[in-house]
Amino acid sequence: MNGGLALFVGAPLAGTAACFVLARFQGAQRAVALACSTAVTIASVVLLVHVDTTGPVTTSMGGWPEAISITFVADRLGALMLVIGNVMMLAVLVYAVAQRSSDERSPWYAPAYLALIAGVSGAFLAGDLFNLFVCFEILLMSSYVLLTLEGSDDQIRSGTTYVVLNVVESLVLVTAVALVFATTGTLSMAELPDRLAALPDGVALGLSLLLLVAFGLKAAVFPLFSWLPDSYPAAPSPVSAVFAGLLTKVGVYAILRTQTQWFPDTNRTLLLVIAAATMVVGVLGAIAQSDIKRILSFHIVSQIGYMIAGIALGGVAAVAAVVFFVIHQVPAKTSLFLVDGVVEQEQGTSALDRLSGLARRSGALAALFLLPALSLAGIPPFSGFVAKLGIVTVGLDRGEWWIVGVALVVSILTLVSMMKIWTGAFWGADDPDDRPGLLRHHPLMSAVTAFVVALTIAIAVFAGPIYGFAERTAGDLVATSAPATGGGAP
Repeated sequence: MNGGLALFVGAPLAGTAACFVLARFQGAQRAVALACSTAVTIASVVLLVHVDTTGPVTTSMGGWPEAISITFVADRLGALMLVIGNVMMLAVLVYAVAQRSSDERSPWYAPAYLALIAGVSGAFLAGDLFNLFVCFEILLMSSYVLLTLEGSDDQIRSGTTYVVLNVVESLVLVTAVALVFATTGTLSMAELPDRLAALPDGVALGLSLLLLVAFGLKAAVFPLFSWLPDSYPAAPSPVSAVFAGLLTKVGVYAILRTQTQWFPDTNRTLLLVIAAATMVVGVLGAIAQSDIKRILSFHIVSQIGYMIAGIALGGVAAVAAVVFFVIHQVPAKTSLFLVDGVVEQEQGTSALDRLSGLARRSGALAALFLLPALSLAGIPPFSGFVAKLGIVTVGLDRGEWWIVGVALVVSILTLVSMMKIWTGAFWGADDPDDRPGLLRHHPLMSAVTAFVVALTIAIAVFAGPIYGFAERTAGDLVATSAPATGGGAP
């Protein structure tokens, strides 16, 4: 097991190379992509069980000195994110193969998708800051391709914004990496907590803010979120689904690691303000939209605010709530975008003023939307309620009444915007010119969507054991955090 962590990156990259060789044989490309994704998903589940029962796993490569070694580490958080990410990427890949949209038929889709799997997997396993940067670049380059593969005017316009802002993010991150190495002499995530704690307060604060900007741009927090609502709706639905479910969570994962383990007593007030602004701006933006994809894209932003709030509150209970929130959020958000893909396949649009009566034509599709929508809004007994309750409870215990109030109001407004989609697209008068039922999409698209929705329900059903795992994960993170002398709160 110790020597196998590199395969989580190496196997998808080998599949990428194979898909380039097989560019003229789409069936073979699909087979390679599905085989690689399935193998990595199964291996990630095995790794998670191993890590939870026996402890972290480490792999060092290249024979480099310890300060600059290429290291992959799987602890509970990394292994958990690896499982969530690979399960969702496999599900969306099957959905995309069934949909057979123009981007999926491109010879560059499969290699770009496998490169995305490699980048995301590597980011969750990176044991040093430079490897994290490299894996960010792999997933960003592949996401550029997937976002603009159809070559439409909207994709090129929004893709240009996406590329430019993420290049800025890369520049900020590589600068932060260089400064961290210059001040501490290491990039090892295991050594950095103690090294950063020994720095003067001003230096530690500057490094924490630089990393917060870099990862905050990737997580789409306020005020660095404007690229997301324009970019994601322009992408094909499977691409939007995997981006919505995962890519911003890579940024959240990095913020959780750095702020909890490296700067545990730094930026808490700033993070709470950012969290509140992210929640409010995201949900107000969602309410103002009249397109399903744009509404859901703004909700990516608003839900990130809850996670940032939990990170800001700190401590085992808050971090456990954040981990559970991520577990709930990835399948919930992915499933909503998959439902939108079915609607677009059937109706040719996701604009609310051109949709009506879908629930009367397909009760199953309506249920597939309604269940994760209610979970997203935090309605009991769904998993979103458990996740938000955890953060709200910690906020009340800490006396942060204002952030609790913001979180509750935003949850109500989230329900309002979800009901806007429900009444606009799924309720209302049916179009008499349309035949009953929704029959034009591949049934495998509905099957995959139902599977992801079932995962959201399973998270609620097994909330106790899952929350217990989240608490163990939080205990690991908080236990390895730097001492409180490593920088003062602003």
